Amino acid sequence: MSNMPADLKYTPSHEWIRVEADGTLTIGVTDHAQEALGDVVFLELPEAGRVVAAGEACAVIESVKAASDIYAPVAGEIIDCNQAAIDAPESVNADAYAAWLFKLRPAAGADLGGLLDAAGYAAAIA
Repeated sequence: MSNMPADLKYTPSHEWIRVEADGTLTIGVTDHAQEALGDVVFLELPEAGRVVAAGEACAVIESVKAASDIYAPVAGEIIDCNQAAIDAPESVNADAYAAWLFKLRPAAGADLGGLLDAAGYAAAIA
């Protein structure tokens, strides 16, 4: 069974979202996603300053089996990407929730209400 921390939000497209104290979002891929992908060999992450729309493909994760897009959960501006994960993509396999991929400052009025809680995500992938 995949690990799904209860304090995170999730998307049906297998991103996890942690809402930080300052209102920014930290985003990565779920344990379920890294299990399905297999050995992650490459990450292409968005540059700080990029403005993204909700649902926009803004990063790519590649494994030995496939390449998959990673989507922005809400509209906003990319404020950081995880260079350590780029340098060691296998860290996503080792701990998908420690190996965050990018951080996003939500646009004014961005709606987090459509994100799933752990139970909702578990139902979505069942």
